[in-house]
Amino acid sequence: MVSFSILLFFAVTGITLNHQSALNGEPKASRFTGSLNLAWVNPPAGRDVARLEIIEALRNAHGIKAAVKDFRVDENEISVTFKGPGYAADGFIDRKKGTYDVTESRLGIVAIINDLHKGRDTGSAWSSIIDISAALMVLISLTGLTLIFFLQKRLTTGLVTLAIGTAVCIAVYTILVS
Repeated sequence: MVSFSILLFFAVTGITLNHQSALNGEPKASRFTGSLNLAWVNPPAGRDVARLEIIEALRNAHGIKAAVKDFRVDENEISVTFKGPGYAADGFIDRKKGTYDVTESRLGIVAIINDLHKGRDTGSAWSSIIDISAALMVLISLTGLTLIFFLQKRLTTGLVTLAIGTAVCIAVYTILVS
């Protein structure tokens, strides 16, 4: 019962992943503009760009909660990318003017749960949930497999069903997929 909800979640998202084109809605895109402190984007010689201040200013101004995936600085521009499940925000900052342009994409609930299923842009805490749930599923599977050996009346039927199920999966992969 401990793993029931997470098993149900991964079963449902397995279906949503298999039928993404039919289930994904239209992404909601937003665009934001603004300006930052020029000292942050063009620091005096010998100092680095104020990454933390830039990131926090963008977060506070536009309600961005996702993790920073990429932060690049070149001679004329700074780019910062935020990623989360079903979410992306890309910011481009003009270093000479201190102005920025942020494009935000929200992909909807199906994209969020699909990204959670895959562990994409979810962080280490969710990665631990995936590992724990996978371990519980392995334990449940092995428990079920072990139990068949204690049911003498159903042992032959159970092992034959296991062999047929495994053979069908291998055949489908070999003939239709690879």
